[in-house]
Amino acid sequence: MPQPGPAPAPHRFYYLHNFQRALDWLHTRYGDLLGVDDLQFLTDFRQLPQAAQALLVRMVMRRGPWFRASKLAYDEIPDTRDAAAPLLARGWLCADAPLGLSELFALHTKRELLQILQGTALHSTMRKAEMLQALADRADLRQPYAAWHPHADEPVWHVTVGARCERLRLMFFGNLHQSWAEFVLADLGVFRYEAVPLDAASRAFQHQADVDTYLALSACRQALDAEGADAAALLQALAAAHSATPWLEQRRARVLLRVGQACERARDWPLAAQAYAASRAPGARHRHIRVLERMQCSDQALALAHQALAAPESEEEHQRVARMLPRLRRSLGQGGGPRRPALAPAVAALRMDVELPAPTPPQSVEHALRAHWHCAEAPVFYVENTLVNALFGLLCWPAIFAPLPGAFFHPFQSGPADLAAPDFVARRQALFDACLAELHDGRYRATILQRFEEKHGTQSPFVAWGALSAELLALALDCIPPAHLERLFARLLRDVQANRTGLPDLVRFWPGRPPGAERYALVEVKAPGDKLQDNQIRWLAYCVAQGIPVQVCHVQWCGPA
Repeated sequence: MPQPGPAPAPHRFYYLHNFQRALDWLHTRYGDLLGVDDLQFLTDFRQLPQAAQALLVRMVMRRGPWFRASKLAYDEIPDTRDAAAPLLARGWLCADAPLGLSELFALHTKRELLQILQGTALHSTMRKAEMLQALADRADLRQPYAAWHPHADEPVWHVTVGARCERLRLMFFGNLHQSWAEFVLADLGVFRYEAVPLDAASRAFQHQADVDTYLALSACRQALDAEGADAAALLQALAAAHSATPWLEQRRARVLLRVGQACERARDWPLAAQAYAASRAPGARHRHIRVLERMQCSDQALALAHQALAAPESEEEHQRVARMLPRLRRSLGQGGGPRRPALAPAVAALRMDVELPAPTPPQSVEHALRAHWHCAEAPVFYVENTLVNALFGLLCWPAIFAPLPGAFFHPFQSGPADLAAPDFVARRQALFDACLAELHDGRYRATILQRFEEKHGTQSPFVAWGALSAELLALALDCIPPAHLERLFARLLRDVQANRTGLPDLVRFWPGRPPGAERYALVEVKAPGDKLQDNQIRWLAYCVAQGIPVQVCHVQWCGPA
């Protein structure tokens, strides 16, 4: 299956060329899923004069769908009214569509509105929001722009093909958060993407119904953010949006999780329980247990807690449910058992305390401690989650960017689309095993350094290039034993999404120490009054169990520097 052609030479119609490339790509790859109206749009667009094409794309790329002609001024489109004529003739623009007050207000400044709406209760001391409120009796009035502003010297156009263009954008990217600007950023070299082979199976949607389902889920997500969202209606809509496509089901599960969280905030426990029970998203089950407890359904909560502990979906769930269990047992008169300490003894033993002068000007506690410890013989870097992830991402690059079905849909992906899928690792197990085997025979060092040079700047879900320097990389490869890297990477692979965070803040190196001695340590830094988070506790406990050197440094300020 062909990929988009090479980027055109810099040109004032660059955005139009990019849009045309995308349409050609869609016609080639999604021809069987495009409806009659979609195919007609592609044909008709190619037949438009260049100025009309350019004007439409400019409007589609801006926030609409309403536009004043005078605000559409572009050097490459000499006369926007002439350019609009073919679009008006096809019905892709409409000059007499009815619009409401809120849309009128969005098109004009306060001064303009006072002139347009003369004779009303508006006055110049009002803010726009107050002006709109003062006209609440007209809130339901919709009429053409000419009726609102009979003396206007310009038309207002309504783009009628915006939804169609959004659907095409969704089909191209497989999501709605990427825009046509991706072409421009790639052409300019702002973003670089791994070149992954794409064949006929490498597309986001296999059926028209998949596109419809995605749009339905997106509409539910937007409605949830709106004021006064009807959670019960959203749950009905989400029940109807069930899909046989795994990644869409995962998306639906995440929206259900968000609905449950919104219901919790509103203290609507029954609806929250309904949403969580319907969701298979990570985290839904332990939230369901908590809501059942709030509803005083302790017997149901305890039964669900036992199910979770028997087969936990993640370390996080096990940790949270184990914390709930004694309380649930006590509520049923079963006795909660001895209280567990907040920290396991092995993690509590990692604590060290350091007093530092309060920095002037103020800076984060991590940077203050780094500056206090750093020296040529023992360099210290603030890395948080970046170092271990980057080493893993560079070594396992071929596995992460493997061209598997359902992973890559278009040339502008920073990582595989199934990164959060439960079978992300299982589908690539042999590839990950091959990459990690290099830790056993010593090849890993040369591989990581080579990829650091060759892939530098290429988008990756694991490598934050701005946080990774050649000096840091060299020290890490010199001082961290490959056996430790293997253990760190093993935990990442256990739960990629959850375990990419929670890693310690600083890394200390002692490159002058002899081989076999401890030549590095990972340090979690805590400001006065700060506590360890659950994901940090899990990482620390794992490192202790695996013999990986870690510390927890609590900093106290002792006065001005």
